[in-house]
Amino acid sequence: MVQSYSPHLNIIEIWWRFIKYKWLETEAYKNYSTLVEAVEEIIKNFWTKYTINFV
Repeated sequence: MVQSYSPHLNIIEIWWRFIKYKWLETEAYKNYSTLVEAVEEIIKNFWTKYTINFV
C-alpha cells in the first residue's frame, strides 16, 4: 500500500530535489530575484541542458 504522501514517488518532488541540490548554484540564493531567474533558466532548459536519468 502506498502512503498518502510519498515524495519519493512524486515526480514534482523528484524534479524539485534535482533543482535544489544539483542544478542551482549557491549564488542563486543571494536574493529572491536571482533565485527566480535561476529557477526560470532551469525550467526553460529542461530536457536540453538539464535532464533526469532514472537509470
